[in-house]
Amino acid sequence: MIDETQARLARLQAMRDAGIDPYPSTTQRSNTVAEFLKEFETFQNSQQDVSLVGRIRLIRTHGGLTFCQIQDGSGLVQIVIRKDHVGEASYKQFLQMMDIGDFLQCTGKAFVTKKGEQSLDVFVYTPLAKSLLPLPEKWHGLSDVETRFRKRYLDLIMNAEVRERLLSRSRIIVAIRSLLDSRGFIEVETPTLQPVYGGGFARPFKTHHNALDADFFLRISDEMYLKRLIVGGFEKVYEITKVFRNEGIDRDHNPEFTMFEAQIAYQNYLYGMDLFEEIFEFAAKQALGKTSVLHGETTIELARPWKRMRLVEAVEKIGGLESNTWENEKKAREELKKKLPKSQHEIIDQMQTVGELMAFAFEELVEEKLIQPTIIYDYPVEVSPLAKKCSDSKFVERFEAFALGSEIGNNYSELNDPVDLEKRFVAEKAREKAGFEEAHQTDEDYLEAIKHGMPPVCGLGIGVDRMVMLLTGAENIKEVILFPTLRPEIK
Repeated sequence: MIDETQARLARLQAMRDAGIDPYPSTTQRSNTVAEFLKEFETFQNSQQDVSLVGRIRLIRTHGGLTFCQIQDGSGLVQIVIRKDHVGEASYKQFLQMMDIGDFLQCTGKAFVTKKGEQSLDVFVYTPLAKSLLPLPEKWHGLSDVETRFRKRYLDLIMNAEVRERLLSRSRIIVAIRSLLDSRGFIEVETPTLQPVYGGGFARPFKTHHNALDADFFLRISDEMYLKRLIVGGFEKVYEITKVFRNEGIDRDHNPEFTMFEAQIAYQNYLYGMDLFEEIFEFAAKQALGKTSVLHGETTIELARPWKRMRLVEAVEKIGGLESNTWENEKKAREELKKKLPKSQHEIIDQMQTVGELMAFAFEELVEEKLIQPTIIYDYPVEVSPLAKKCSDSKFVERFEAFALGSEIGNNYSELNDPVDLEKRFVAEKAREKAGFEEAHQTDEDYLEAIKHGMPPVCGLGIGVDRMVMLLTGAENIKEVILFPTLRPEIK
């Protein structure tokens, strides 16, 4: 590596000695590579000059003929540099000074090689940027997972499937915006630094503001602020934003992730279920051109309608716990211990209510078995402090969507009864004192806001990273985040 770097530095100096600027500030590009290839016959027939730019990915020389591949953001194309077309001096400079990885501007005419490859016959070229470090070896690419995530720029250069997946991510987010904007939703921005964190069960990142001499938290959700906007008179609002949760890292979790959150006035969770399914179906069609995605040997079908089950029904039919398990706390605890290993019995003993035990049973016995897109609804009130109660007051109008054994969104009819909400906040504080570190915090300012009156509201939340995983076939959340959180590198 040192020898190669020194050789490239020598070629850089040779360019400067020859009066060639190795890093010019201007370029002249008539077309992208994709445009050139798409309209190739037109360019060939008209014999008009074409100027392309890009990174050199391949150099192959045969005497007075050099074949190269250059790549821009739209694609890869072959260029041909001939000694008799560019001149002997210029040809010699190319061989002596240019490397794979350098950026090049080249002007020429479209032609087809003897092997039938659409190419650009170059008659003038200009170096645009000299690379001082070599790219990973072509035939082996960049395969080390740790290196791929730490040096994402190399990953994007070397691995076309990675680049395509991350481009799909952008198309998916554009599709979400397109659908909601067409329905009259307003995109808004809410605070990242919050004096009280809320809108989910999670441990926050804490920071200190020196000028105010006050502690703040990086948001775990933007939900509480979106609902303040509903109180203020907006009826359909949404935000696609970064949220931060101080939790572990695994195939489904990254401490910094992207959340889509919407609040819709005068609707409930049934409307939310329909819209949730529509967002996924629409995004799949727009970004992928289809609604089915292959994950390993399993084909996931995103077309509506999805399967829907009440949580207590799912625990009975899939988890194997009869509905009468939940008659009282003692019985629920005993039955759940029969189903789960002793290593989890201490966690079970810490739970104080039937609802908590029921939710835990779902997480441990059901969730990982939900492979095809499925909506689970009517959650226990004890684990849903911000959701409105069902006619059966033990449950709330909340639904979560699952696919491939993971949650992809949490949604509910928002609790707009300030008296009930105040009681829920008290119950959450009791859970926190009992050792539940992720308990929802009491937000007095929000409580005051809804005391001014909040209409019926449907809340919708989608983890964008998991959505992209589902739609692109990715197996790890790091594959769909450009720069995932990693342990600091020890050098």
